[in-house]
Amino acid sequence: MTSTDSLDRLAAVIESRKPAHGGDPEKSYVARLLHKGPDAFLKKIGEEATESVMAAKDIDHGGDPQKLVNEVADLWFHCMVALAHYGKSPADVVAELARREGLSGLEEKALRKAQTREAGE
Repeated sequence: MTSTDSLDRLAAVIESRKPAHGGDPEKSYVARLLHKGPDAFLKKIGEEATESVMAAKDIDHGGDPQKLVNEVADLWFHCMVALAHYGKSPADVVAELARREGLSGLEEKALRKAQTREAGE
């Protein structure tokens, strides 16, 4: 079993909780987030990102590294809810990371800036 298998299974559960697939906001946290709309899950992404940063900083001062893992798991989960809402999947993210493989971060950032400039012209 690979990590992408786990992500795919979780993505399938999230997909099944969409209101269009019968997800019940009274019985499912995911269905509740999706029912409330983007503001709900996007707020959670911001909160979890902040908590991930705080957990990482705490490690430098004797904090538990597992707390970082837990917070990043929460962050990824809420990002997956957003992906599902917008019709995307973990496979789309993995494909983008694969596309960037072997490309320096500085080169990739410069390429994105150039593409943005071209799109604006």
